[in-house]
Amino acid sequence: MRLKATPASQRTRSGVHMALQLSQEKPPALDAIFHFQEQQLRQFIPRLYLSSPFYRRKLDQAGVDPAGIKTMADLERVPFTSKSELRDAYPLGLMAVPEEQVVRIHSSSGTTGKPVIVPYTAGDVNVWAEMMARCLALAGIGRRDRVQITPGYGLWTAGIGFQAGVERLGAMAVPTGPGNTEKQLEMLVDLKSTVLIGTSSYGLLLAEEVARRGLQNKIALQKGIFGSERWGEKMRARIEELLGIETFDIYGLTEIYGPGIAIDCPQHRGLHYWYDHLLFEIIDPATGKQLPPGQQGELVITTLTKEGMPLLRYRTHDITAIEPAPCPCGSPYPTIQRVLGRTDDMIKIKGVNIYPGQIDHVLRQTPGASSEYQIILTRHQGKDNMLLKVEGEAGFDPAQVAESCRRNIKARIGVLVDVEVVPCGSLPRSEKKSKRVYDLREE
Repeated sequence: MRLKATPASQRTRSGVHMALQLSQEKPPALDAIFHFQEQQLRQFIPRLYLSSPFYRRKLDQAGVDPAGIKTMADLERVPFTSKSELRDAYPLGLMAVPEEQVVRIHSSSGTTGKPVIVPYTAGDVNVWAEMMARCLALAGIGRRDRVQITPGYGLWTAGIGFQAGVERLGAMAVPTGPGNTEKQLEMLVDLKSTVLIGTSSYGLLLAEEVARRGLQNKIALQKGIFGSERWGEKMRARIEELLGIETFDIYGLTEIYGPGIAIDCPQHRGLHYWYDHLLFEIIDPATGKQLPPGQQGELVITTLTKEGMPLLRYRTHDITAIEPAPCPCGSPYPTIQRVLGRTDDMIKIKGVNIYPGQIDHVLRQTPGASSEYQIILTRHQGKDNMLLKVEGEAGFDPAQVAESCRRNIKARIGVLVDVEVVPCGSLPRSEKKSKRVYDLREE
């Protein structure tokens, strides 16, 4: 199957249409998708070289001829782009269009250094709204849905990104914004919102509050779309049980567009990504070498159609894999695995590398263990120790749950840790992202 690019004037309608018409023809194989992206790549890199002083210097210094990058394999000769380079270019050092073409900026939080300022053209805003609408359509959301949007607005990408997608799809946006749980519950009850959007942590907080107040029969929620942090199957199951909904995992980064670059479908076997706008590579985080589909590594993204601040081989630090086979749902878009964690979130304890996502997998296999946990790392007399605090479910013996969890961690991850089971609801809840790892070891 040969694919061809959709004209820009038709992308908005056809993008959502493709997501809705899932089974009209056999999904393209990865080879056809990669061939299509190589055609885009041959246009993108020379265009980037001409429009971006940053990338012109970067490619010249690396001795890379833009015209020589024609295949996915050729990309290995192109240097990566890092978050630190984006911070060093603050505020607008990566802008690749004249300023009069920039209609909006967004920014990362800057909590770990200088924020990253991202300029958007009208075309970028349009493409982002299209991708977000595709996400909503793939999750089965339609024009008669009422979508309650709890992420933040302002410089952050989430709130306004979701709203643009909801409006593009033709559904009703209920832009409550972050926090104010009383108002959130009031809108859920009075407006009968059918879709809830937010972080998984806030989704859990609202779900527990709905259950505590006995509001399940007074709300009309059917679906939840949660992102901005990695969350596991135990948390998903708890939110779904308490609210009686189906949940979807959405993925995105401020540096790329924001949320909306990938989402899971009702099959829940992986996250579909929009290959006509984004080229995904998986690399070995240690060597930088490309890895084949099916092999887990670090996700690297090239923005094939972005104008304001296009990125070439941007290292996300997120650990995932491109799935080799098409999704059974029939979508023409390929999938990546749900993100396991980040390379910079990796914990090294007793010579073993652990990602928080592995703990989620263990909890899923441990009867009586709930979704919420904390990892506390300490060091005493040169010896590292890890304490896992996990909430226990009602009706289970905490001592037995702790022993099962300890045994499962040893069997599946290969390290002995201490486990403390605490009452359900005793660990902190967050309106934003939950902090799960506390490293108290002295440097």
